[in-house]
Formats: sequence, structure tokens, C-alpha cells
Amino acid sequence: MRFVDEAVIEVVAGHGGAGSVHFRRESKVPMGGPDGGDGGRGGDVTLVADERSATLMDHRYRRHYHAEDGADGAGAQKTGHDGQSLEIPVPVGTVVTDATTGEVLADLTEAGQRVVVATGGRGGRGNTFFASSTRQAPRHAQPGEAGDERSLNLSLKLVADIGLVGLPNAGKSTFIRAVSRSQAKVGAYPFTTLVPNLGVARIDGRELVVADIPGLVEGAHEGHGLGDRFLKHLERTRALVHLVSLSPDAPDPVEAYDTVQHELAAHSAELASRPQVVVLNKIDLLDDPYEIELWSEAFAERGVTVMSASGLAGDGVLEVLRCVVGLLGGPPQAEQTPPEPWSPV
Repeated sequence: MRFVDEAVIEVVAGHGGAGSVHFRRESKVPMGGPDGGDGGRGGDVTLVADERSATLMDHRYRRHYHAEDGADGAGAQKTGHDGQSLEIPVPVGTVVTDATTGEVLADLTEAGQRVVVATGGRGGRGNTFFASSTRQAPRHAQPGEAGDERSLNLSLKLVADIGLVGLPNAGKSTFIRAVSRSQAKVGAYPFTTLVPNLGVARIDGRELVVADIPGLVEGAHEGHGLGDRFLKHLERTRALVHLVSLSPDAPDPVEAYDTVQHELAAHSAELASRPQVVVLNKIDLLDDPYEIELWSEAFAERGVTVMSASGLAGDGVLEVLRCVVGLLGGPPQAEQTPPEPWSPV
């Protein structure tokens, strides 16, 4: 399924039904009093966070949504039925903004959470309502009110425990495939990942949602390489795993780390200070394992503690996950040696 994380939709609530101008007619009462009923209320338009929805793709192809109008009133003081409200499912993590005013209407972070984005118009009063001692045969009624109309910007921000960050080709997709059943595309060239991917890893009986976003490049916070679109998906993560490639053809690891950290800070100071595990990745490609120690010392001189792993071979992956659990406030699990300490979900 194509991943779409932004969409613009138009929503129109139902129009209220018109009130009725009607007079009671019976065999022995040819000129009875007014008995026109009120119009029904127009339906609302509501957005609902649906965990079964993973992308805003549907809203790229269908942009206009209209709730049902209320029915007109009728004689015998019959009120028109209310228009049926319209519920629109959106993915959990969708931010809803009024496209005209820029007002944030809702941040739907939990399944089942809902927000009314357009309210249906009230039905008009029938002529019965206007009868009085001095006006016993009113010949007018109210029209129904128009429903709200709005243009909405929908922006999806993934909800995850862990966000994987790094330069292109740092091994993020391989890592998420190693810890989960995500089918993230893997290739030996930059920009293999073009859209964010989600996976779920089970570690010591605890499930962690992992988000792999496309590699960041210099200037990502300004939109280079669509980086600003990707960075927003890290805003809801609780911790980051920063992968730095030790592949022989990769950029200098310290410079690569600095580039990504700069982009995180430029996007959000809070994001740059989020709990983070820095991992020297692709250690299986090293000719001399001593390089791990050398680069660890280089990072230590900058006050950065690093771990080492190979997403492809699986080496060090368990230790990285357990370290993240510790950052998230989970109980220490280092001494436990269950038969299957971690597994993809």
C-alpha cells in the first residue's frame, strides 16, 4: 500500500430541513389551525482515529465529504428526520488543521478518539411554532440552517516507541527487519527507504513499536530530501536509535553522527535531546574488529557512549533493544536469559 502522510479534504455538514407551512384539515374542520412541523437537523461530519487505517491515501483520491441533509417538516406537526452524520476514519496519529485559519482542531493519538469537524445546521421552525393569540394562522416557517463547511489539512505523524535515525544507507531498514516483521525495502544504495515503516518487536515480554524513517541528509530540516516531512514522524517517539554505519564506503562516522544531530536540533531542540542510543552498525563489514574500539573512543571523547551491532547478522541487536527498554523506564532485564528474549511480532 502506498504511504501517504498528508492530504487536504473538504467537509460539508448537512443542511437543516425546512419548517413546514401547513394547516390542519379534517372532514369537520376544513380550516383548522397551523400544524406545520419543524425541519430535521443536518448530519455532522466527524473524524475518527482508526487503528485499521495506516495511511491517508484514501483521502488523496476522495477529497469531498458531505453529511446527509435534514428532512423537511410536514403537517400534523411531524418533525423531519435528522440527517445521518458522517464518520471518516483516519489513521491514529493524524493532526487535523483548519486549512483557512491554521487552527489545530485535533491531534488524534488514540484509537477511537473522535472530533466533530463540521456541525450540521438546525432545522427550521414550522408555522405551528409561530402561532399565538394574536396570530392564529401564521403562513410562514423558517428555512433550515446551512451546515458548516471546512477545508481541512490532515497530517499523519507516526506513533512509535522507538524512532530509527541515521544517514541514508546507515542500515535502518535492515535493523527494523531484524527486530520485527516489517517488510521495509533493503538495498545497498542510499535512499532505499522512501517512506516511513513501522514494525513491532517483542523484548522480554514487552512489545515496542519501531519507526524507520528515510535517511536524513544535510538540510533535511529545510526540506532537502523531503527531510522535514520525515522528521515530523519522530515527534511522537519516546526514544531514538541513531544508527551510524561502519561500512568501509560510508562517510566518517563522527561526521555522519554530527550531521544527523544537527538536523534533529534544527527541527526541534526537544527532539535532539530525546533519549537516544547511538549504535555503530554494520560491524559485520569490518576487516578489523579493532575499528569498533577506535570509533568508540572517538565518540567517547565527545561525551557520546556508543553500542555496536549488525542488523544483518543480528549481533548486538538484543543488547540495543534492552538498552532502549531501560531508557523507556522498563525494568532491568539484563540477567534474564529466556529461550526467546526477543522476537518479531
